[in-house]
Amino acid sequence: MSRNTSGVTRRSLLIGTATATATAALALSVPTTAYAAARTPKVLVIGLDGTLLSRVKDADAPHLKALMAAGLTAPSSIYANPLAPTLSGPGWSTLITGVWPDKHNVKDNNFTGHKFARYPDFLTRIETAKPGLSTYAVSSWAPLTDTVFSPKVDTRVSTPSAEYDTGTAARAVAQLKSADPDAVFVQLDNVDHAGHSYGAASGQYLDAIHGVDGQVGQLVDALKSRTTYADEDWLILVTADHGHTDPGGHGGSTWQERQTFMIAVGSTAAAGSLRHDVKMPDIAASALAHLGIAIDPTWGLDGRPIQQPGPDDFDSLRTELTGPVDETGIGAGVVGFTHTPPRGWSVDNSAMGTGGVTEWRGWSFTTDEFWTKAERDQQRESNIRARNVFAVADGDEWSDRAVSGTFDSTLVSPDFTVTGGRSATLTYTTFYRQESPQKGEVLVSYDGGTPVSVKTYAADTSSRTESVSLQVPGGATRAKVRFRYTGGNNWFWTIDGVKISQS
Repeated sequence: MSRNTSGVTRRSLLIGTATATATAALALSVPTTAYAAARTPKVLVIGLDGTLLSRVKDADAPHLKALMAAGLTAPSSIYANPLAPTLSGPGWSTLITGVWPDKHNVKDNNFTGHKFARYPDFLTRIETAKPGLSTYAVSSWAPLTDTVFSPKVDTRVSTPSAEYDTGTAARAVAQLKSADPDAVFVQLDNVDHAGHSYGAASGQYLDAIHGVDGQVGQLVDALKSRTTYADEDWLILVTADHGHTDPGGHGGSTWQERQTFMIAVGSTAAAGSLRHDVKMPDIAASALAHLGIAIDPTWGLDGRPIQQPGPDDFDSLRTELTGPVDETGIGAGVVGFTHTPPRGWSVDNSAMGTGGVTEWRGWSFTTDEFWTKAERDQQRESNIRARNVFAVADGDEWSDRAVSGTFDSTLVSPDFTVTGGRSATLTYTTFYRQESPQKGEVLVSYDGGTPVSVKTYAADTSSRTESVSLQVPGGATRAKVRFRYTGGNNWFWTIDGVKISQS
């Protein structure tokens, strides 16, 4: 099969409604919490190479739609160059290791310079933490089981090309029926093959989804046929490594190429639920958490278990977002920005220039889809660690229409409760691209006092979670954070997940 090297991502989003028959056949029973706690946790991860979630909805795919009806569906998006192209090597490495390409360092399908020793696959982490558990990986694309999964995994099988997905599914079914695995990974490849040959808009692509849907059904049937099934707590995770363009191919920065998703079915996934805060590395983290393996901060994982959501003030704006006003390239049907801050937050635009593009006049609250569609290939796609709704100050996009004055806007947090005389840590996710005379500044004030600068940005800063040490003055009870962006027709600054903590 061909592997595009200049290509595309795979998939979209959409929650289909399954037939009653399929739902009954596939939906995993969700026992009471007390009963679930007594059962043996197990994980099945199914990877559907190059599959668009939006096309799953269009296809005859009753088994996948039944899983979506029975659990959680989370459409998501990934990076593009210069972080990494939307190819299978970087995509699968991200899903399997739980870290983004700037850590695992896979930039293509050759895996040259990978850092799997530092950031191993999730099955290897399972073997290290709980060597008594049984791990199994089988794939139609050999590099996954030959290179990404390490020899620590109990069984790694690369299906002979003559057998392709049929052989991969048959081996996984046999393992689920006749052995006692605790963690299983299965990669099926034919949807990607159809995407390359015919394009994501083709009938052949839908046919390929129908075919792989049947194999997903076989896997779930095999799991449910186990004599020990009633005593087991299975978490099923279905995902994809990237999307595809309508004409076919992936590797580039279009929204279709950057698409991925998670379907999760198990005792902790609410039936028919939808989330927008899930990201690609969460597959590995969720599998580890389900098996009772605590995630060590020293591992440096970017993934967050779906069982442990992290509420964020900006995400509360999801239902308040509106469509484009001045932007013409985003698309009339895309909803994704507001200037109205969440409860407790404010934006100080008293020194802000006038005119410019409405969407980006001062700090805005937006989504990855809306913001990256405003202008592709200017590294906005590298804002990988922000989730759902985030704040952005974008002088570059603001200046695309006539302006007067400069961009000078300050995002102001609500009061955080603190204890005086003790140290604290301010954390937030950020991505900053610099062009002089632009500057980003973080200031903190206590009990309404004068804001003091604690962090300045005047050089490119890759997507990261910042931790800024604070010393709370004696007697202080409240702290407020300000993010001030000044500049003009320069670049941008994103902020998400702001909090202050004290041990």
